[in-house]
Amino acid sequence: MAKITKEDALRYHAEGRPGKVEVIPTKPHRTQRDLSLAYSPGVAFPCLEIEKNKDDIYKYTSKGNLVAVISNGTAVLGLGDIGADAGKPVMEGKGLLFKIFADVDVFDIEVDTHDVEKFIDTVKNIAITFGGINLEDIKAPECFEIEERLKKELQIPIMHDDQHGTAIISAAGWINALEIAGKKREEARIVVNGAGASAIACTKMLVSCGAKKENIVMLDTKGVLRKDRTDLNKYKQLFATDRDIHTLAEAMVGADVFLGLSSKNVVSKDMVRSMADNPVVFAMANPDPEIAYDDAMDARPDVLMATGRSDYPNQVNNVLGFPFIFRGALDVRATCINEEMKVAAVYALASLAKEDVPENVSAAYNVTNLVFGREYFIPKPLDPRLITTVAPAVAKAAMDSGVARNPITDWEGYKTELSNRLGLENQLVRRIALKAKTDPKRIVFPEGANLKILKAAKEVYHEGIAKPILLGNAEQIRKIISENHLDIGDLPIIDPRDPGQEANRKMFADMIWKKRQRKGTGRTEAYDQTENRNYFGIMMVETGQADAMVSGVTSEYGDVMGPALKLIGPRPDLHRISSMYMVITKKGPYFFADTTVNLDPDWKTLAETALLTAEMVKRFNIKPVIAMLSYSNFGSIKPSEHTTGPEKVRQATMYLHKNYPDLLVDGEIQANFALNKEMRNAQFPFSKIANQDVNTLIFPNLSSGNIAYKVMQEIGGAEVIGPILMGINKPIHVVPMECSVREIVHMTTIAVMDAQHATKAGKK
Repeated sequence: MAKITKEDALRYHAEGRPGKVEVIPTKPHRTQRDLSLAYSPGVAFPCLEIEKNKDDIYKYTSKGNLVAVISNGTAVLGLGDIGADAGKPVMEGKGLLFKIFADVDVFDIEVDTHDVEKFIDTVKNIAITFGGINLEDIKAPECFEIEERLKKELQIPIMHDDQHGTAIISAAGWINALEIAGKKREEARIVVNGAGASAIACTKMLVSCGAKKENIVMLDTKGVLRKDRTDLNKYKQLFATDRDIHTLAEAMVGADVFLGLSSKNVVSKDMVRSMADNPVVFAMANPDPEIAYDDAMDARPDVLMATGRSDYPNQVNNVLGFPFIFRGALDVRATCINEEMKVAAVYALASLAKEDVPENVSAAYNVTNLVFGREYFIPKPLDPRLITTVAPAVAKAAMDSGVARNPITDWEGYKTELSNRLGLENQLVRRIALKAKTDPKRIVFPEGANLKILKAAKEVYHEGIAKPILLGNAEQIRKIISENHLDIGDLPIIDPRDPGQEANRKMFADMIWKKRQRKGTGRTEAYDQTENRNYFGIMMVETGQADAMVSGVTSEYGDVMGPALKLIGPRPDLHRISSMYMVITKKGPYFFADTTVNLDPDWKTLAETALLTAEMVKRFNIKPVIAMLSYSNFGSIKPSEHTTGPEKVRQATMYLHKNYPDLLVDGEIQANFALNKEMRNAQFPFSKIANQDVNTLIFPNLSSGNIAYKVMQEIGGAEVIGPILMGINKPIHVVPMECSVREIVHMTTIAVMDAQHATKAGKK
């Protein structure tokens, strides 16, 4: 698990706009007419329509896509009863997950009371606002009564995710694990350690999916729930046994399944060894499970293991469930989330794990052949198919069980709508980071004494994205680290001026001189250049002492790129390098090239840029659809001495069509037609990209590309990542001088991916 420090977490929540969520208008609001429609007098008309027909609230307001995440802060994560106000960051975080995974809007509501009646009354009185209610972090046994009462008294989907979320995910994994083990659900002997809200809900779900109550032994902190105990509430009594079993060790003997929802290290290797053949162990305590994954595997190589952690196979993660369960429930305007809907989610998740895994999911986890089996029986959280698998299953179950008020008839259309709700960008950046973590590379930072670089180095180091190497004066760097309380570990610090680097400098100088001796560089000048940290870092990459370099925070662009081009240069198969920006928008990711390198490229350079960009986009597991941009559409501007731009774009496109017929590319085309599929298809149905969604834009010159991405950043509200250098023979990357720590982290992540690709290419 990546190390998260107090400083990191507090800065994340406080920087910029405090908190993690905001309200964004969905209608035009710039003119007086817009405001008159939004409020007075126009707003009166939908109000009157809703007064006549209460269901029209779904037609004219956001209710149908709005969920309340409600808590009283009595059982917040592993923190306990810390209060409603202290629990608010968690509720905001839950809202963020709802939005990014299923496009469900959320208001978080913290209710400052421990009184069950007051809490229920509060929720009932505000429920008209919402299409659904997610109860969160409410302690047992009060959470049971609160959920039961609200489900009876309100006619909208309600779910306490702490109970049912974990239950749904673990049940799906349990079904698949037993299938792999060759065991029947109704015969499985099950031990449940923990008797809180989540444990009881998980056990109930197993029963709903085929387990027998007489085969279950449940334990709380006092031992086995036995019928002769007098301290059990009515919820624990459901799973009390009269068997002569008193301890966890006794219960584990011969058990087929262990379900842990308790605390770390309560299960020993001997306990696992005492279980039946092919034991199923779900150790879900977080962040440290009831038994460590490695210990369980060491005790029993035949164990089928799941935990709550992302760094081991088969993670039980609630984000696999709640966003998509509410998505399906909201989309059919269900009056509740019933048992049938939850069971449908279980089987949808279980079946998804058995399907062929898309390449982009396997690539995200750096697995070439992710297949159903012992190390993969629960779907991965970054699987884009979750929304189109779980939500429809839940929606259909709501319809079949008679609780849907807005039934779906076009299921294929519904799945398309679900796919369109989430642009790839929602998972793209996370997928890139995950890919980098699978094989972190050595990244040299020539500007090691810069605070932003140090903060970024700290983040990528603790996240497991990269292995930073800092260049600069060691004493100065350590002073900055100390003054800013940066827990940066024992990262290597190299000062090119240190006498200990003399051998390296001489070797680098000799290499530089041999590369540049016929271009005016003498031995002395070459040696002097090795004192420059950018030159030193480039030569570290060139000689294999580092895998990639990231610089530019304190250096002019040319001060980095100049030495890189002189000493490393383009790949042997290219005559120029180029650059690309990743532009993250609400509609999805776009790729802009060339934005920083070639001022006025000829047609050959444009074609080469298109090919390099397509190659890079494919590394992100996205199929490139390329528009060669101009101010002309397919010859609408005739060639003349004043119109060389369209002609070179035309030539580049013709070359690509002839030599790369499988590449989805066309032009010359204006930007509005490139980005509007309907308009393009109507006007230019002959185009190779007529029915395609363009995601890659090749600009005719640097000025237009550079201007475009900056306009998108400042006016369009897009997040931009770059410049990503393409075609250079070794991974060298440059960040803008005005960049943020976040941008440095993004660029470092891409540098790691670039180095990973270079390593693979070198092995071929």
